[in-house]
Amino acid sequence: MNFHLRQSEKGFESFMYRIAVMGDKDSIYGFAALGLEIYPTEDPDTAVDTLKKLAHNDYAVIYITEALAAKIPDEIEKYRDRITPAIILIPGIFGNTGMGINNVKRAVEKAVGSDILN
Repeated sequence: MNFHLRQSEKGFESFMYRIAVMGDKDSIYGFAALGLEIYPTEDPDTAVDTLKKLAHNDYAVIYITEALAAKIPDEIEKYRDRITPAIILIPGIFGNTGMGINNVKRAVEKAVGSDILN
């Protein structure tokens, strides 16, 4: 976790970015043992609402299972060019769909101008 300063009505105050994990309960439950905040859901509407709340409440990183991300691609796309939150797709208990690595490849290609991961 990182501490940062932000200006408020009282002057500067320190705050800590947080990390969240979203997806089906079985896939994300173990992250709680690492101190990450978990938000179990498989419902797309609930996921969209949760993502919006997390994005506006000092979450620097939001891990989302690939299965859940496949249900809310338009909402995730809204945050692609923002500094925070960084949305990272992770495989769930049912395996890797390739969505996460494809997103990393796109980000690298955008940053350096070519696909250097192939």
